[in-house]
Amino acid sequence: MDLQVKLETFEGPLDLLLHLLEKNKVNIYDIPIVEITNQYMEYIRQMQREDLNIMSEFLVMAATLLDIKSRMLLPAEAEDEEAEDPRTELVEQLLQYKMYKYMSYELKDRQMDAGRLLFKMPSIPEEVKKYEQPVDLDELTADLNLQKLNQIFQSVMKKQVDKIDPIRSKFGKIEKEEVSVEDKMEYLEIYAKNHTSFRFRSLLERQRSRTEVIVTFLAVLELMKTGKISITQEHLFDEILIRSNIKDPVKVS
Repeated sequence: MDLQVKLETFEGPLDLLLHLLEKNKVNIYDIPIVEITNQYMEYIRQMQREDLNIMSEFLVMAATLLDIKSRMLLPAEAEDEEAEDPRTELVEQLLQYKMYKYMSYELKDRQMDAGRLLFKMPSIPEEVKKYEQPVDLDELTADLNLQKLNQIFQSVMKKQVDKIDPIRSKFGKIEKEEVSVEDKMEYLEIYAKNHTSFRFRSLLERQRSRTEVIVTFLAVLELMKTGKISITQEHLFDEILIRSNIKDPVKVS
């Protein structure tokens, strides 16, 4: 009685090599090339395929394995100790094939899961969509009384208080000061008519804010351009004096 051997179907030579590696439980980075080649050749002998194109792929891999086997059996030369491992290219091909193979399994599982999903377009009548359950206000407020309303009110007020920033809430209200250069020039002209000369420092000290100080300074520059006032300073860091060139000055401050 002849012994019948049932062979598994493989997608290609790399698939067969992976099967042999997993079957022998060997490290893919350290392939025992002699043993794997022998097992591969034994499988080729038992194969019977009608498709010569597919068979040729297995024979090309068989030739590659035999080539690697022969190179590894040759004694290494002393000066060629750092020569590349003949199995390197084969290992890279196996790793890439293994990655794509497991990716195909994942895609197949997703395809099977997607096949179990059904989709149905919404078919709810417009009357049902527009329906709103009526609200009974008497029933809704049946258990409410003044005490509960007060509790709700206090709860809402507490939430409003919690929203207040404890730091920023202490800041004063910032209001924009409407101070124009024209208004300040008019003020300075009236002031200059009543004063022969006055100190620049004392003029600035009369201003109420930083904005007014800046606008006053700009107004002084404008009046200097028109010749209505003039600036003098005898020595460096001395007081700056403003002299009025407007007629009918009265006094000095």
